[in-house]
Amino acid sequence: MIAAPDRTPLTRDFFDRPVLDVAPDLLGRILVRDSQDGPIELRLTEVEAYAGEVDPGSHAYRGRTARNGVMFEEPGHVYVYFTYGMWHCMNLVCGPPGMASAVLLRAGEITEGAELARKRRLSARNDKELAKGPARLATALDVDRSLNGSDACGGRGSPFTVLSGTPTHPDQVRSGPRTGVSGEGGVHPWRFWTANDPTVSPYRAHTPRRRRT
Repeated sequence: MIAAPDRTPLTRDFFDRPVLDVAPDLLGRILVRDSQDGPIELRLTEVEAYAGEVDPGSHAYRGRTARNGVMFEEPGHVYVYFTYGMWHCMNLVCGPPGMASAVLLRAGEITEGAELARKRRLSARNDKELAKGPARLATALDVDRSLNGSDACGGRGSPFTVLSGTPTHPDQVRSGPRTGVSGEGGVHPWRFWTANDPTVSPYRAHTPRRRRT
């Protein structure tokens, strides 16, 4: 008999570690999103690590701004950003305050609340695509900038909780270049995913946007 996933919430100490330790350790964990519409649970299958002011690919590379301020706060908080004028993406802050490290949640399997996720992701061809990519994940979970700064270790009343779940075995963890990150920041093999999982998004190298003439 396969043991049920551990539903013990992860503590702040879990996130208060180097980003390259936290990121692969998030695979297999269960993200719970509570809202007025009902709960959704997602098993994380793909993430990306960003190492703050020492990482050219990070939003915090040039220091603290109004946009990225949450990244400099306590670990275990949620950093949400808006990109390309269309999409939101969700990150979990890690490391000690001031380090500005965070893990981008790239993909996962909806394990509870799929009916609600389908209403938000009408273009998904099947349930494997509901949260296959960071923008799709945020859309399925109804995540926007109003949730920026939420405490995923906050307990009752918090819109997010991360449960221990069933961590992906190290033999099944894969790593490679980050998706769509240009220049020096794109060469780090800091994208982590669960091998052969159908919810993992396809890798895409950075393609420079063509200027309008």
